[in-house]
Amino acid sequence: MLADPPRRRRALSLAGALLLSHARTARAGAQIYEPLADSVRSALAAQIADARPPARTFDSHEGRMAFVDWLEAMSIRLRARKADDLTRLDFLRTLDYEATRAGVDRQLVLGLVQVESAFHKYAISNAGARGYMQVMPFWTKVIGDGDARRLFDMRTNLRYGCVILRHYLDLETGDLFLALGRYNGSRGRREYPDAVIAAWKTNWSYQAPERPQA
Repeated sequence: MLADPPRRRRALSLAGALLLSHARTARAGAQIYEPLADSVRSALAAQIADARPPARTFDSHEGRMAFVDWLEAMSIRLRARKADDLTRLDFLRTLDYEATRAGVDRQLVLGLVQVESAFHKYAISNAGARGYMQVMPFWTKVIGDGDARRLFDMRTNLRYGCVILRHYLDLETGDLFLALGRYNGSRGRREYPDAVIAAWKTNWSYQAPERPQA
């Protein structure tokens, strides 16, 4: 049975308002397409396509406990932004895995996500960047399977974002300021790198607690 037109219009208006509210949370700016050497494209594509389960392995009990400490500390900080415990922990475990896998600082990634999307999974920027890490859809054609809809999948978005950030760090030989500028499409300008670094240092800086020696 079809909904009556006024009810349908109200539902569509509500859906549009929700989408707009998510879009407004996303920071303006986006990665800019730059031609990639075939070897670089192949390497990035291989990182995106890796289908291994996102589960960290630990060489020692101490390493596992350090991860548990981190997970608990970050969960407390993120609770105001993600109220559901399972969703929050799944997000943090996946972010930890993808950041570690790509070789980027997970605290930096948390700061970047805060600035880019305010931790909204379905955020869309005015430039069309999507998801937690505001990945531009063109990346799915350059190094992925071409399905831009998957950028709203948590693991997919975090994987693309971390791999792209690592790529920009490599391009800029480790210069974080310039790499963040590339990530935002504003290379050389201070506003975006300063905002990410401030979020990182103010809200997500972390020092592992000391545990008593056995």
